[in-house]
Amino acid sequence: MTATMEPLVDTLIEDARWNSAGIEDLAEAAARAVMETHGLPPEGYEISLLACDDRRIAALNEDFRGKPVPTNVLSWPSEERGAEADGATPHPPRRGVGGMPAELGDIAIAYETCAREAEEHGKAMADHVTHLLVHGMLHLLGYDHIRDRDGDLMEATEVRILAKLGVNDPYEWTGARRAPDELERDDGR
Repeated sequence: MTATMEPLVDTLIEDARWNSAGIEDLAEAAARAVMETHGLPPEGYEISLLACDDRRIAALNEDFRGKPVPTNVLSWPSEERGAEADGATPHPPRRGVGGMPAELGDIAIAYETCAREAEEHGKAMADHVTHLLVHGMLHLLGYDHIRDRDGDLMEATEVRILAKLGVNDPYEWTGARRAPDELERDDGR
């Protein structure tokens, strides 16, 4: 990142292990690729990222989803942007005005779960984390995977963005579409 570019992602690192994982650089690269893919200028927007541990994300998961277990990534869009029709492109976010960036929303990512999943699937930690960040950022832009065609659109968009970042198709190993937050262990993790 050059000195003249304002960061798109405001990162709060609660777990120091994220420093050695390069979370700030990964998040900034992912966010810029997501915005570029959607034709959105990054200087008009802001994303907040919490780089935490399993204990913290389990508490957040319980508070917001009623699931008292760790997960890999959570996201909270600042407003609803989803498309009405299954498989349609979500509504683009409004750009910030008066020199203030528009807040797209918040993301939390858990170190232990990400590291475990990367190891279990034989993926580089940076590639797995980049995938999860792109996934979370697409949720902020209104993408979802609850309905089938929405899920297909989200997956295809993820794969296209990740290819630009040099990350292989993360769904290739599954043989079927599965969103990252559905890649949880059978024991609920």
